[in-house]
Amino acid sequence: MTTPTIDQLHKHASIRAYKPDPVPRALVETIVAAGQRASTSSNMQFTTAVAVTDESKRLRLAELCGNQEQIRQAPVFIAWCVDRARLDHACQMRGYEQKTDTVESFLVAAMDVALFMQNAAVAAESLGLGMCYIGAIRNNPRPVMELLGLPRLTFPVSGMTLGWPAAEATLRPRLALDTVLHWESYGDPKVTEHLHAYDQAMAATGIYDNRQVPVPGQPEQMEAYGWTEHSARRVSQRVRADLREILAEQGFSLAD
Repeated sequence: MTTPTIDQLHKHASIRAYKPDPVPRALVETIVAAGQRASTSSNMQFTTAVAVTDESKRLRLAELCGNQEQIRQAPVFIAWCVDRARLDHACQMRGYEQKTDTVESFLVAAMDVALFMQNAAVAAESLGLGMCYIGAIRNNPRPVMELLGLPRLTFPVSGMTLGWPAAEATLRPRLALDTVLHWESYGDPKVTEHLHAYDQAMAATGIYDNRQVPVPGQPEQMEAYGWTEHSARRVSQRVRADLREILAEQGFSLAD
C-alpha cells in the first residue's frame, strides 16, 4: 500500500551538486512554512531557520563546515537552530524565569528542530529541489554563530544545502525493515545476518569504490569494505568534544 506522500519519502536522496540557478525567496518561505507544521513539543516551537543566500557568507560557511563544495554551489544554505531565546522574551513578558540548565531542556528543543527540518526537506523535494543536511555546522559553532548573529539560548543543530540538482542522485539502500522494527520488545537474534546483508547491498552501489579490508580476526583474508566497517570506524572516533562547553556558553549548561 502506498500514497503520493509515501512515494515521495522513498525517493529521498541527498544532493551534493547544484545548478547555479537561484531559488526564489517565495519557495524558501513555502518550504520553511511547511516545516512549521511539524509536531512541536507542547506547541513551544523551539526552532529558528536562518536562510543564507549571500555568496560571501556561503563561502565562509563552506570553510567552517569542512570545506564542502556543495555549500559553495548551493544557492541557499539554511541553518536550523535550537531557539529558546523567544521563550526568554515570553518569560520576561509574563514575569517568569526560563530554566535551561537540564539535558531535557536542550533535548526537547533539538527534537523540535529535527522534526521541523525534516518536514522542510520533504517539502523541498516535493517541489523538485535537492537538499543535503550539513552536520559539519557543528565543527566550528562559535564562528558560525557569530557569522549568523545567533543570540544566547540558540544553537545551530544542522545546516542544509538547498538548490536545483545538477544531476540525479543515486538512492542508497536502507537497513532491512526487520533490523529496525521490533514488536513488543527490543530483540533480534539475526542482527549480524542483517548487517552482513546490508554490507553487501551497500558495497554493490559502488559508493565505497570497491575497497577491500581485512576480515576481523583473520587479517590474511580480505572482504569488501561495507557499511559496518565504514560506520564502526566513524563511531569509534571522538568528535566535537567541546560542544558541552559551547552549549554552556549559550545558556544550556545541561547540569541536570
